Amino acid sequence: MRRRTFLASAAFTASLAGCLGTDDDTSTGDTSTDDTNTETTASTERNGEYETNGDFPPDEDPADGYPPEFDDVPNERSIDTDAFETNTQNGVDVPLAPIDVVNYWYRRGEARIADARGEQQFDTSHVYGAALSPAWNQDDSDPVRDWPESDRIVCYCGCPHHLSSVRAASLIDAGYEEVYVIDEGFWEWHERDYAMAGNDLSETPFGYAVRGRTDARYGGEDIWARHEPSGQREATSIDSDGRFSVTLRFIDVDLSDPIVVETPGYVVEAPLRQLADKTVTADMA
Repeated sequence: MRRRTFLASAAFTASLAGCLGTDDDTSTGDTSTDDTNTETTASTERNGEYETNGDFPPDEDPADGYPPEFDDVPNERSIDTDAFETNTQNGVDVPLAPIDVVNYWYRRGEARIADARGEQQFDTSHVYGAALSPAWNQDDSDPVRDWPESDRIVCYCGCPHHLSSVRAASLIDAGYEEVYVIDEGFWEWHERDYAMAGNDLSETPFGYAVRGRTDARYGGEDIWARHEPSGQREATSIDSDGRFSVTLRFIDVDLSDPIVVETPGYVVEAPLRQLADKTVTADMA
């Protein structure tokens, strides 16, 4: 495990969460400066391009998933990871780490952080030091592929933890030994003013709930909602009765913009307003 140290200015608040319809927890936080990455590439350095919510040194290695070193690190404490709840994704049990635990690991430099969202969401705001690793597209340029399989890795998204669970499950399947997701998701991290970088840290996109129904035989499979022009996506699992619900927190997307909802049984494309007003079904295809 890698330990780092770095100038910290603590700031925190409480409440809010993410996207698939879950909320939670509490903790402490700090902030920082740069990061980098293109759609499936978190390795291109962009130091100096991002604002931060604190006065911190630059991230010298944006692809490693660590923040720069904190001077003020939390005292060591025991964490019972076996007590974490899990989310089953594609048959893989993914541990859900409480956000205060992740922030503790983060401030001690004891976890690599992977952002499972898209490039536009990452550029707007992200955990300072995180590497971009979209849940739906990992190719040779994804920096996470170069991380040691024995290192602790924490994935996150805004859902609060569906996209991150998709990414974490793929890492676990690939042989990574200690992978978690932030249970409460990125927007709780944002609300608490933990260490972040981005082009617009004040941006907090409104969450539009999209609910739908498909054949119950698809229970447990995923549906995806996409804004094609920007590449932003969210996902959720279909319930055993065929129903689903996903909250979209897309950057610079309004009610008139077309959204694609793809289920195993049908695909619908319609303005977000229409999708948010009705129950999405195959009849809309």
